[in-house]
Amino acid sequence: MVVNFSIVPIGKGNSLSTQVAEVLKIVSESGINYKLHAMGTILEGDWDRIFKLIKKCHKKILKDSDRVLTTITIDDRKGRTGRIAGKVQSVRRKVGKKLKT
Repeated sequence: MVVNFSIVPIGKGNSLSTQVAEVLKIVSESGINYKLHAMGTILEGDWDRIFKLIKKCHKKILKDSDRVLTTITIDDRKGRTGRIAGKVQSVRRKVGKKLKT
């Protein structure tokens, strides 16, 4: 399964890079395959591990915020792995040229 998530503390100002860094420390230590992008983080793995990780990240940000908005998008395709890179490569092949990622 591939999961995209973002966590936004409400009322913490315009820059969220400090909170993003806190979350990414947790993500990088988890051992779960991930990729950071400008609007969130993509994870690849099994349901239980991914949602345990997202819950841990959410609680970390909630600890220092009165309100937190967590958005999760799930792409669950049976029998497929390596999809973080594979989905992008598939589109590149169809476009026929290198794309910005």
